[in-house]
Amino acid sequence: MAGDLKYMSGFGNEFASEDPRCPGSLPEGQNNPQRCPYGLYAEQLSGTAFTCPRETNQRSWLYRIRPSAIHQPFKPLEKGGLTDDWDSVEPNPNQLRWHPFKITPQMEKTVDFVEGLHTICGAGDSRSRSGIAIHIYTCNTPMEDRCFYNSDGDFLIVPQQGSLRITTEFGKIQVDPNEICVIQQGIRFSVSVKAESRGYILEVYSGHFQLPNLGPIGANGLANPRDFLTPVACYEDRDVPNYTVISKFQGKLFSAKQNHSPFDVVAWHGNYAPYKYNLSNFMTINCVAFDHADPSIFTVLTCPSLKPGVAVADFVIFPPRWSVQEHTFRPPYYHRNCMSEFMGLICGSYEAKEEGFRPGGATLHSMMTPHGPDATCFEKASTDELKAVKIAEGTMAFMFESSFSMAVTEWGNSTCEAVDENYYQCWQPLKKHFDPNWKRPDSKDPSERKTYTF
Repeated sequence: MAGDLKYMSGFGNEFASEDPRCPGSLPEGQNNPQRCPYGLYAEQLSGTAFTCPRETNQRSWLYRIRPSAIHQPFKPLEKGGLTDDWDSVEPNPNQLRWHPFKITPQMEKTVDFVEGLHTICGAGDSRSRSGIAIHIYTCNTPMEDRCFYNSDGDFLIVPQQGSLRITTEFGKIQVDPNEICVIQQGIRFSVSVKAESRGYILEVYSGHFQLPNLGPIGANGLANPRDFLTPVACYEDRDVPNYTVISKFQGKLFSAKQNHSPFDVVAWHGNYAPYKYNLSNFMTINCVAFDHADPSIFTVLTCPSLKPGVAVADFVIFPPRWSVQEHTFRPPYYHRNCMSEFMGLICGSYEAKEEGFRPGGATLHSMMTPHGPDATCFEKASTDELKAVKIAEGTMAFMFESSFSMAVTEWGNSTCEAVDENYYQCWQPLKKHFDPNWKRPDSKDPSERKTYTF
């Protein structure tokens, strides 16, 4: 039950937490005493270089029953569905759409979170810490005596079907559909599910996610810091004869054995810790007169690049909101972008493509690949009465937008068997409406008035 979990509120805070079963387990006045309370070991987890400016420095101190160094040597794991080998696939500039990704039924085969990870597209290189990857997970069974950590980057996890109960070194998190969580580089975690589950993952190799600057919006709005939740310390002291630790390292998986649970952190303090966020808490900023603002007004989290104003990746949502613009084509406009746009659908139906884009599916519009509303949406929105309406009710679509030009893996191009080969056809019925004799319908000369009809 989610109700039995406790969290601390705030984004990027300096947190301090100790399991109530061991009061006083956090050392006082220093990080690394000669003897820690309760006979614990002190261990620092660094998310940035030691010498980063204080305002960007991220690290946490963990006080644990055993150091995480106690394990057998890592060995290559049997080839899984993760990759960052972008050179082995041919470029594909087409508009791409995937039907909902298939979840293997448990009666057919048990698949846990790590076994159900597949890379669909990405760019860059995890070794040089530059780039991103986008993964799909489909699973039906808990990770039993197995944990995972990512040496290459941060995971932003977006559940679409099924709740995730995630045990981390920092405590326990429950993440339901319409929530997200971020588990940073190096943090060990294990995922438990009760039913067939599916979702999306955005991985960034460089930097960490942060809240976007608000500029003229002011101090409040979009994703407010107080709505981000970080777990409290909750240790388990459990001997396990054959516990498996799985590491993603340079795009490949490795496993090591140890004889105890890795979730033995009794207390911790710092600002480098996993967190979750409920998308329904997003304070939408929108147009109230005419035209569109750029979709950047829907940014929840961003991972900035070294170039000002350009993101390694943005996480953007399209939540329920009022549409009130006058004299305006209200759905998303036709567009060619110098960024790559990967979209997923958690629930409901996306306004620009209500038929083919389904929950659990996805689209990819690569750099400068044209896209926009399908023919049905365009015709309807061009003639609708422009009154105030609530749009996207019961819907949550999102976008991973990146400055990288992404390659699609072999799994994404064919193996997943979810590619919609007919996606391009949704634009083919768009009609030519050009009329060289058109007159403004609001002309003051009645003889010049001509209503433009579709």
